[in-house]
Amino acid sequence: MKDSLKPGMSFTFQYKVPEDKTVPHLFPDIEEGRVMPEVFATGFMVGLFEFACIKALNPHLDWPREQTVGIHVDVSHTAATPPGMTVTVKGTLKKVEGRKLHFSLTADDGMDTISSGTHDRFVIDAEKFTASVAQKKARFEGGSSAAPA
Repeated sequence: MKDSLKPGMSFTFQYKVPEDKTVPHLFPDIEEGRVMPEVFATGFMVGLFEFACIKALNPHLDWPREQTVGIHVDVSHTAATPPGMTVTVKGTLKKVEGRKLHFSLTADDGMDTISSGTHDRFVIDAEKFTASVAQKKARFEGGSSAAPA
């Protein structure tokens, strides 16, 4: 992490909602989802918050060796956004606790505030993280779901 990563850092990120980010596209293999309204899905909105934070953080990290992963999300989703509208995410880094980063976020679609809440991310060493995931995958594929001793 660079010295420039400090509480108070703010950012704005915009995203035009395509049709494939609506509720029916979130889990198209689940029958009920296919008949839901075609509005920006909460699951995709959470992902948008994550990537808005990632884009804001990368200049302050030794990217791509250092990356961040989401570890907590607490958001509301209070207004529907049809495809074609642009969602603006505004965020502020509220706290830095070692490698744990706490954000305050809001999103609006130009007509309504559609979401607000908090999101925590954790700075990782990408190589170590990837190796750990590969070990977990190997244990799973080998039929052992037990954690190492």
